[in-house]
Amino acid sequence: MTSPSSDQQTAAATARREDELVAAAPALAFVSIFRRFWPYTRGFRARLFTAVCLLLIQPVLEAGVLWIFMILVDDVVVPRDFDIFPQIAIAYVVLTLLMGVVGFSEHYLSEWIAERFLWRLRNDVYEHLHELSVDFFNRRRLGDTLARIVTDTEAIEVLVLSGVTSAFSFAVTIAVFTGFLFYLSWPLALAALIGVPVFFQLARWFTRKIKVATREERRRSGAISAVAEESLGNATLIRAYGREQAEMDRFNEQSRAAFYAEMAATRVRALFSPMVDMLELVGALAVIGLGVWQLARGGLTLGGLLVFIGFLSQLYAPIRGLGELGSQVFTALAGAERIIELLDERPTVADPAEPVPIDRARGVVTFDRVTFRYPGASRDALSELSLTVRPGQTTALVGVSGSGKSTVLNLILRFYDPTSGVVSLDGHDLRTVRQRELRTHIGTVLQDAAVLDGTVRDNILWGKPGASDAEVVAAAAAAEADEFIRALPSGYDTRIGPRGRLLSGGQRQRLSIARALLRDAPVLLLDEPTTGLDAGTAQRIMGPLHRLMSGRSTILAAHDLHTVRDADEIVVLEGGRVVERGTHAELMALAGSYAHQFQLHQRVPTDGAPVARS
Repeated sequence: MTSPSSDQQTAAATARREDELVAAAPALAFVSIFRRFWPYTRGFRARLFTAVCLLLIQPVLEAGVLWIFMILVDDVVVPRDFDIFPQIAIAYVVLTLLMGVVGFSEHYLSEWIAERFLWRLRNDVYEHLHELSVDFFNRRRLGDTLARIVTDTEAIEVLVLSGVTSAFSFAVTIAVFTGFLFYLSWPLALAALIGVPVFFQLARWFTRKIKVATREERRRSGAISAVAEESLGNATLIRAYGREQAEMDRFNEQSRAAFYAEMAATRVRALFSPMVDMLELVGALAVIGLGVWQLARGGLTLGGLLVFIGFLSQLYAPIRGLGELGSQVFTALAGAERIIELLDERPTVADPAEPVPIDRARGVVTFDRVTFRYPGASRDALSELSLTVRPGQTTALVGVSGSGKSTVLNLILRFYDPTSGVVSLDGHDLRTVRQRELRTHIGTVLQDAAVLDGTVRDNILWGKPGASDAEVVAAAAAAEADEFIRALPSGYDTRIGPRGRLLSGGQRQRLSIARALLRDAPVLLLDEPTTGLDAGTAQRIMGPLHRLMSGRSTILAAHDLHTVRDADEIVVLEGGRVVERGTHAELMALAGSYAHQFQLHQRVPTDGAPVARS
């Protein structure tokens, strides 16, 4: 049979073969975790106190039922005297009813407290995630983050509430039943409890063994979620390239590692149970032997012996529970450490302590000698970039992929802060403006045409929540989207599926354009606005976009140079540096990089007129 340590070694070997999808969270002490999350109980601590009081009452009522059983045996059954049987029966009924009421109240109250705690904690973690900067989501596995929100928050509830109250309940139960045991017969009590120290030593040894396995188990659970989320989220790509088997192998590798981690923990737990059973059996046999001897000598009644055995059986359950609670605590600790790691993440882009208010921006966007390098990158994405975009002016950014076009847009949206230099709006350094307020002055059409699972109307309304139906329709019509929307099964109320997968790429792009039109912001960012559109639709879109650009500061990043010909200034980027700038005519006359790229986008048909490549 493979030993637990061998299982753990196998899991570790599997982990080394794999890329580290999910790093282990830093280990923390129970006390520090408890202090961190105890404030989440504010507002319902009185209910928690009530639940604890109900827990105190339960073992007393159980002991009372057993005590009445002793009276029944000694005063009714043995002497065959049924005079007091009605009173005993009534006492049984009353105590049973009380136990039912107390048990129901304690269970309901405990569940209410636990779910309220989880509700508050999950909301706090989710809100914190939305406060983190974009680079956090670029470097972390989404599946693992989701697993932490859903599963690991439950572990914290176990650690802070359920585990603590269970430990308290076990301790009170042990104290109550031990007291009754010594009251009935202290020699028997000593014989019964002689194995308890051995039991706790065993429990301590087993919990140490299980600690490492549970941490690995939690980490592997997050890795499985990460692989599944990534694979299922890119199902079309995987099928297109025939990578189904590779993804199944990848998922299987993580599942195998999780299996070994789980089996290592399970084997330790499984060994713990029979060893405790053996201790219980030895204790029970010792009690029965000594009890029968005392019964024969008249030192104990038959009812007393039976009830003593009953108390003893009730005592072993909480002792076993305390031992098993150690395993649960270590599992919960692993989950809590993963949540704390999330909560300790700080945004790389933070709001200022005293933000500068901007009621309605004019839209003057300025880059003053801006240099920027992405976290972990080996070279600058932008270097010494300076430009100014004024209201009514369109500045186009052109260049090959990776030249820095999208980075300029990211800095204007303040997804990142520049490494050096200043990006400003109306003369205000963006670092002095609250991020949410800044973005209300910016309309965007991003390259990936991001849309959400909801109705067409919902997606357009993201541009201006509360807009009227007429405004939504007008924006859609201006984006050349109204016609295809009305052809959908439920028109503007048609659900478009996760990430808008029920629409074509061009339809998704037109929805994002309609959203930007509805926003009516003084600054407009266009990142490849004609991506996914056929030549005819792209040409029709340019008319509405030009009307939208009128009077606004527009920054247009584009590969298709036909969309930038009318820009007031065209900035050519190479490796994050400006190599050329000017109007289309000026750059064509310069016969440099821009002119060369533009020629590549042309073909000469029979009539000699230049048209866009399809």
